[in-house]
Amino acid sequence: MVNPDIQGKTYPPTAPYLVGREKVREFARAVLSEAPLNHDPEAARSAGFADVVAPPTFAIAVQDLTLQQLLADEEAAVDFSRVVHGDQRFSYSRPIVAGDELTGTMTVTSVKQLGGNSMVTSSTDVVDASGDHVVTAVSTLVVRAAEEEDPA
Repeated sequence: MVNPDIQGKTYPPTAPYLVGREKVREFARAVLSEAPLNHDPEAARSAGFADVVAPPTFAIAVQDLTLQQLLADEEAAVDFSRVVHGDQRFSYSRPIVAGDELTGTMTVTSVKQLGGNSMVTSSTDVVDASGDHVVTAVSTLVVRAAEEEDPA
């Protein structure tokens, strides 16, 4: 069971993540995006961006760095082998663009117990090198209860 006392805990900001053009293109291919903004720097520049624009779910690359802090936190007691991703949401102030240097700071917003399972919701605020908000990524992890051994 996840330690409910981690609710409200904020982890330190991650090291800056430099968004690379090829990473954006690779991610776009992985999510089957054929949008020119995701692949072609000239198309992105014509649309007013400095470089290729990341697909909306790209923010998970930065959020993952913050989730690694949670999973490594012995106090949290999250057994990763029992984790199932329950929900994911993104709220953008602006798109992520190749060349951005992003930092994420995560807060555990909720720890609930349901049927022996733990549901951990966290919110990661992602800012650029100027400290301006880019996106907030909210995710819920379900940590499945340990299976009880058969007494027979």
